[in-house]
Formats: sequence, structure tokens, C-alpha cells
Amino acid sequence: MGQTTSAAEVLLGSDFANVADLIRAHGRERPDKPAIVCGDERLSYAALDRGVDRVAAALQRDGLGAGTAVVILGSNSVAFGLIFLGALRAGCVPAPLATSATPDQLAAMVRDCAAPIAFVDAEFATLPLPARTLRLDALDAWLAPKDAQPLPVPVGPEHPFNIIYSSGTTGTPKGIVQPHAMRWFHIARAPAGFDSAVTLVATPLYSNTTLVSFLPTLGWGGTVVLMPRFDAREFLVQAERHRATVAMLVPVQYQRILALPDFDRFDLSSFRLKTCSSAPCPATLKADILARWPGLLVEYYGMSEGGGTTILVCNAHPAKLHTVGTPLPGHDIRIIDDEGRELPPGDIGEVVGRSAAMMTGYHGREEVGAAAFWHDAEGRPFIRHGDLGRFDEDGFLTLVDRKKDLIISGGFNVFPSDLEAVLVQHPQVEDCAVIGVPSERWGETPAGFFVGAADPDELLAWCNARLGKTQRLSRLHPIADIPRNALGKILKRALRGHFTA
Repeated sequence: MGQTTSAAEVLLGSDFANVADLIRAHGRERPDKPAIVCGDERLSYAALDRGVDRVAAALQRDGLGAGTAVVILGSNSVAFGLIFLGALRAGCVPAPLATSATPDQLAAMVRDCAAPIAFVDAEFATLPLPARTLRLDALDAWLAPKDAQPLPVPVGPEHPFNIIYSSGTTGTPKGIVQPHAMRWFHIARAPAGFDSAVTLVATPLYSNTTLVSFLPTLGWGGTVVLMPRFDAREFLVQAERHRATVAMLVPVQYQRILALPDFDRFDLSSFRLKTCSSAPCPATLKADILARWPGLLVEYYGMSEGGGTTILVCNAHPAKLHTVGTPLPGHDIRIIDDEGRELPPGDIGEVVGRSAAMMTGYHGREEVGAAAFWHDAEGRPFIRHGDLGRFDEDGFLTLVDRKKDLIISGGFNVFPSDLEAVLVQHPQVEDCAVIGVPSERWGETPAGFFVGAADPDELLAWCNARLGKTQRLSRLHPIADIPRNALGKILKRALRGHFTA
């Protein structure tokens, strides 16, 4: 007799499935397997499925229909995961918000997505949010009874899955509407072995980067281990304790972990895959990870909005660590100039991309959404990535800088990343950032910030001696920390107020 195919296998082999249906299938077929672990709290797939039912039934009881936004504001927790997945089963649209946002930004995002209800950590419970507020650590009284069954809500690939708000590095966060098709693409294309993965999650669940590993792990029936907040040493403790096989980290996290004096004492031999995304990862850092941390290292480059994604399997391409790899199968990435004309390999221009993983637009901002697209000669939409880059002769993409950060000084293009790469080579510089500031003589001129013990004047002379004439820094300013968001992206907008012309 042939082996029976499980319901989960049928769903995973189909053209489209809802992750909430996959949780249901795993709850029946692997009921005792750990699904989500956070500290001392542990949910099996059967318990997760029942909890998701109780959340979905409670949302429906409270009148939240299909397509209604549900705000979640808090640190990583089992309750966070339950609300997120329960909202999906109810046909609602999870809208996780950044805990680092200001009260005014949070209120604006709640208004933007028109959520009638918000689930928050205790520290946010007193904020005047324009929604009914419930605490994530006190859900029992709100949840539907243990045997509650929500009404089934059919959803298709085109229906909104979640609203992810942009990092706000360029101003007011925008609500990126990601359809179910986009999330299904992430689950269906997950690397082999995710059904047995133990994924250690150390980035916030409000981030698209986190969800790209969180959802495939649960979709395939693996185990997710949540860290409420990142701590380099605790990451290693948890990795060793749970025999973690998968982790997605941003570059600054890798830097902090590898800098620990006793890093090499931890047993990380269980790791099969480590991924890196969300911010530029220096080639030297990738090389250090390859040398000291077992398992594959894979860098992904892409956007929360979707579009084109590249992949660099660092172990297989040690000579290409300065790049972000080649486009994934089915991803079309091109380089265009300021007039929208395609550029050949070797030329620097704006990165645009398209794939099956594309946002439907920005919530309530149709005019902004339209400006986010470029169309090719056949009229096909490509999302503008906002990055400047070039393809080499082997088809590997090298990122040069963010387009908005380009400095035009005396008519010459100056890329801050080139200057930052020189600055960070100084032995007394721990971190740095370069921005453009107004100049009466040049229009703009490069100015820098650095963390470290170097003398600013001596460092300025040292750096300019290694730069081209049109690149030279006009000044340097010591600073305690370079401002970054939760995923390690430098908040250059926060630095601009330090300098005047």
C-alpha cells in the first residue's frame, strides 16, 4: 500500500493555501509537536490551533468582518503570534506596529489602517489610540470559550494578508498592503527542511523580515523560538539550548554576536541556515560569519513592498561577498537611469524589480503607490527599490547606496557608502555614517559621524588622504551612537539636524 498523503502536504503542494489552514492541518497531524516557544511558555500545534480558533471567534463575536485591520503593538510573545494568526483565520488583516514609533506615529498608523481594536503590551495600554485597546498579557477574559469555532472565511490570493508599516527612515511610515499571494510565495518557496526547522527569531514580529522566516516555519510545521528582545549573549544561550537550525539576523546583530569574547565557546553545530537581510552587510562581516559559524549563510536583498529579490549563497560564492547575489528564479530586476531608461551591466542606476511577490499598494495612498512603480516597454509594473546599484558581468548585483542619500557635490556624484567604507577601516572607528549637508560653494558637501576614540581632526586628515578629490569629507563629528531602527538601518534623517551650512 502507498503512503497516505497528509492534509498539510496536500495544501503545501497546491497553487495557494492560507497559513491559518496549514496551522489547522498541523494541529491535527502533529498535535504534540512544539509550534511556538517563548521563554517558559510553549504551545504545541494542537494548542496553537485551538488558541487561533478562540481569537478568531472572539474577533467575529466583536463584529470584526473580513478585511478589517487588527493592530498588534508589543514585543515578541506567544500572545502576539496568537493574535496575528487568529486575525488571519477570521479573515481580518493583522497590522503589527513598531514599538519604537512615537505615540503620535502610533496613533496616526492606527487611524490610517482604521483598526477598531488594538492588542498592546502593558507599557502602551495608556496611550490614547483611536481604537479599543486590550492588553496582550491579559487576554483570557476576552478570548472566546475553549471549544469555540469561528465561522469559516474564504480568502483568495488577492485578499490583503497584512499591513506592514515602513520603517519611517524617510518620514511618516506608509502602510504596505501585502496580499495572501505574496505571503504564500514566501511559504511555498521556503528552502527544503523547514518542516523540521527550529527557527530562532530575534527580530521583531512587526517586521516583514521576521515574518519571512516566522510564517514559513509554521507553514511547514517547524518550531519557532521567540526572543522578546534581542541580546547577543542570550541569543547564543537560546541557540545552544534549543539546538536552533535556522536564524534570520540583520548585520548589526551578527556584529554584536561575533564580538562577544566567548562566542567560540558556544556549540552552534546545529545550524543549517543563517540568513541576513534588511541592511547592507559588509563583505568582511560575511567572511567572518563563514569562518566562525557553522551552516549556510544566505543573504537576501529585497523590499517589504516586494518586487525583485536577490540571493547570495555566501558559502558558494566567496569571491562575490561584496555583492547581494543574483535574482531569484522568477524575479526580474533591472537598472534604470533618471529618465527611466534601462542601463547595461556595469552602469550605476536605480534598482527596479518585479515578481510574484508584490504589494498591492500603500494603504489609503494611491498617489504614493503609483509613484512607487516603473513600467517597462510592455507596460509591466516594476517596484522602485530606491537603491542605486549595478550588475557585474556575471549577473551579480552590487548595491552602491540609497538613491535619496546620493550627494551631488560640485556636480559630482558622491556615494556615502564609499566614504563610510574608508572611515570604518580606521582602527579607532567602531561605527560611522556619512550624509550630505548644504554648502554655498559646492551645493552639497559630505559630512560624517563616527563612534570611537579617534581625534576628529586627525581622522578627517587620515580619511581624506584616502579619498578622491571630489569625495573628501568637509567635517567629522564624534557621536555616542549611530541612530538605527530595530533592523539596523541607519536613520540618516535623524543626523541631518546636527549640521548646518
